Amino acid sequence: MTITDRVERPVVEVAEVIREYGEAFLAARGRRLTDEQRRALRDLAACRTAALGGHLQRCDDCGHERPAYNSCRNRHCPKCQAATRAQWLDRETTYLLPVEYHHVVFTLPPEVAELALARPALVYDLLFQAASATLREVAANPKRLGAQIGVLMVLHTWGQNLHHHPHVHCVVTGGGLSCNARGEVEPTPRWVSCRRGFFLPVRVLSRVFRGKYLALLRQAAEQGKLGWSSPEAFRDWVAPLCAREWVVYAKPPFGGPKRVLKYLARYTHRVAISNHRLVSLDDGRVTFRYKDYADDHRSKTMSLPADEFLRRFLQHVLPRGFVKVRHYGLLAPRDRADRLALARRHLLVESVRRPASPSPEPACGVTPPAEPCCPHCGSPRLVTRELPRGVTSPDTS
Repeated sequence: MTITDRVERPVVEVAEVIREYGEAFLAARGRRLTDEQRRALRDLAACRTAALGGHLQRCDDCGHERPAYNSCRNRHCPKCQAATRAQWLDRETTYLLPVEYHHVVFTLPPEVAELALARPALVYDLLFQAASATLREVAANPKRLGAQIGVLMVLHTWGQNLHHHPHVHCVVTGGGLSCNARGEVEPTPRWVSCRRGFFLPVRVLSRVFRGKYLALLRQAAEQGKLGWSSPEAFRDWVAPLCAREWVVYAKPPFGGPKRVLKYLARYTHRVAISNHRLVSLDDGRVTFRYKDYADDHRSKTMSLPADEFLRRFLQHVLPRGFVKVRHYGLLAPRDRADRLALARRHLLVESVRRPASPSPEPACGVTPPAEPCCPHCGSPRLVTRELPRGVTSPDTS
């Protein structure tokens, strides 16, 4: 058994489904795809293949040769997120405060989610605006907390079965700097902590979120950004949404910075489905694992025709340039360093830093890359040669 045999590899990859059935999918549905969806199909199919070029590693001790092809770096690729995630986490850890963190999720109703399929950039941006404004406004209310909090928000557009289910995960500090009702930090602020294990009332968050999102949606409709045939048609469509409770829920608090890191490592750079969830690709059908939250979180399998699997997967390709991870309040980019320094002074602690020495299980859940070695004999004496695009072996002529 060689060293590479010990590494668990996915049985099936999304790229395999695309390479085998992508051409037929494009022939049937290509006219309805966006440029970014087409690009995702092209990039994922070529990822870590000779099409993108790479390099050849040869071991000076045993002579074993192994090609290593370049990654596509598409943010929707299941194979290209680990390095990006590790770099992002290194920066994000410098923003952590030694306080309890809370996890709040805001979900769009199905009717609005369907609207996002036609205008994703607008609908998702309004989701960020409404959810962040809700958290900051309710937290700033002196009857609630009376503080400016720190908020990190991550957009997910999928459910476990790959259906379209847009929602934002929010990591929120369990307290903040005292502020006025407008959310402006006081000239001489103090740190205000939440009650342990409790953030803000969910029902209040839900109703404020509903009001803010619908107000933004009405404004967009009045500006002609939604394409409604008439104001009356929009009013008829939106009326039921005003009377319904919107889904906002708070999960148990993380408890501290180390647990927040594990959450961030797991969620921030996730794509719609990982390769490790795929079970098989047989007779034109893709089988994958999923959790059925309606059935006590039981693990199940689902089998879809390859065409339907690709359709669902591409629903979650974001518009080009759309930012899916955003910061607000204490964590907003403008003056962030000053606000965090002020918060730490009031908390009487220094910045939380990751340990300098590597450990078998880093707190963030991302294992640092090992020194390259021969997969056959384990020797570090490797010689690397470049492979141009389209070349699977070196020119020996």
